[in-house]
Amino acid sequence: MGVSASGKSTVGAHLAERLGVPFQEGDDLHPAANRAKMASGHPLDDADRAPWLAALADWIRATAARGRGGVLSCSALRRAYRDALRRPGADVWFVHLALDRAVAARRIAHRTGHFMPPALLDSQYAVLDPLEADEPGVTVDASGSTAEVEAAVLRACGAPS
Repeated sequence: MGVSASGKSTVGAHLAERLGVPFQEGDDLHPAANRAKMASGHPLDDADRAPWLAALADWIRATAARGRGGVLSCSALRRAYRDALRRPGADVWFVHLALDRAVAARRIAHRTGHFMPPALLDSQYAVLDPLEADEPGVTVDASGSTAEVEAAVLRACGAPS
């Protein structure tokens, strides 16, 4: 979880490969209307996110039912969203890739081909609820290189780096 450009997709895909479990890019589960709204510079509201959160929860439920576990990359910025992702009953554990706003802005400015425009970054920081002590998961500094962040996530997950 984390704001745009924190490395969720890259780190998540590598983590899933390393752990030998399925990976799902959460952005791929957004309805087309959500992607269009964000691409036009408008942040999503909770009503927009409801079908997306349901699709994410369905993926979690289906993956857990296969008994293998998995890695899902998604923003999960608000506590309420993370609560919704835990409702399927699976043992969900969050890795918050925390990133300074200036670093995120630099990264997002250099991305190409992504629907999320740099103008929406402030809206993400405005709604971000960092992981709380009673939530299952860990916060990892995502400002380093991909390799450094991946190693920190693997250590946090208890996997050998």
